[in-house]
Amino acid sequence: MIKVINAVPNSPNTLSVELSDGRKGTFDVSPYLECGIFKELKNPSYFKQAKAACGGVVWPNEQDFSPETISVELIEHQ
Repeated sequence: MIKVINAVPNSPNTLSVELSDGRKGTFDVSPYLECGIFKELKNPSYFKQAKAACGGVVWPNEQDFSPETISVELIEHQ
């Protein structure tokens, strides 16, 4: 099972992510920002509180992205 082992918030609304299978890339959260609980991620200071945890990426108020979602939507860096 793939896990997120590192996640670093970038601007605007992207995360630099490293997965347990060695892939590295960018995950763009922009498509989710108008959906319910994810609206809070529009706040830049809150967005920067992202961290890798429980295999995915989480924020303090329980927003999260699963490793499966991130893996599928990852824009890989070469």
